Amino acid sequence: MSNPPLIFIDGDQGTTGLLIHERLRDRKDLRILTLPAAERKDAQRRAEAINSADIALLCLPDAAAREAVALIENPRVRVIDASSAHRTSPGWVYGFPEMTPEQPQAIANAHRISNPGCYPTGAIALLRPLVQAGLVPADYPLSIHAVSGYSGGGRPQVEQYEGPEAASAAPFVLYGLGLQHKHPPEMQLHAGLTQRPIFLPAYGAFRQGIVLSIALQTRLLPAGASLESLRAALQRHYAGARHVKVLDAEQSAATAQLDPTRHNGSNDMTLGVFGNPAEGHILLCAVFDNLGKGASGAAVQNLDLLLAAA
Repeated sequence: MSNPPLIFIDGDQGTTGLLIHERLRDRKDLRILTLPAAERKDAQRRAEAINSADIALLCLPDAAAREAVALIENPRVRVIDASSAHRTSPGWVYGFPEMTPEQPQAIANAHRISNPGCYPTGAIALLRPLVQAGLVPADYPLSIHAVSGYSGGGRPQVEQYEGPEAASAAPFVLYGLGLQHKHPPEMQLHAGLTQRPIFLPAYGAFRQGIVLSIALQTRLLPAGASLESLRAALQRHYAGARHVKVLDAEQSAATAQLDPTRHNGSNDMTLGVFGNPAEGHILLCAVFDNLGKGASGAAVQNLDLLLAAA
């Protein structure tokens, strides 16, 4: 009987890496390889580890992720990169299984998979089905706003809110005011947009979770585009999806507020379409865990697609 697949987690000491390790540690269908602290920056030891693996999970800063990929000489090694280094790179499959009906198979067959960013996960989940359905023009002047838990800033920000100076941490921070955040190119490419969206992120004094919202005006949408037709298009696209649910009309009407923490600890995402038809205003919303569907949960979901195809 052959050994279970060997999974090398490079960067298991970071927020995403720790959660991936936690999700995998009790599984019997795989073996986990990590490096001790003294060897994490040893290029030769990292090269040995990554080339011995069946699948490498990269939980690293962008530059380090590119360096890790450059170390690979074994053509059988498959990679899931949780950084933003390869999310718009040719030859890399985008690791959002619910994005298209073909995406799970594309991921299962891939050797290089780029895990989506947390904010882009929500934006693309909402926009791509609507753009493909012709309900939102690809050149619509989009403005995307999202609020995340402070863990989205990684270990330094977690320390700021949970360390000795936690009492002085800001309750809410709006950032990216220069509108040059790294996520819009990823959103534009994978949502099928022809224009770069405006993206304004924020984080609050809660550990994890995201609420992302996109406001639309029906006067700028094609004829026939309405709150009901947009909701129906999302419901069709995600019908049968295990991890993505769309609120129906009754649920939407009963929803007065959205809690960013509602899916914490899971790989689930809820999408909603709200609005004021009398004014022609529509609001698209996504709620999910930035550390779950926005990071470690998505990575494990992609890993399972690779393992099932092995």
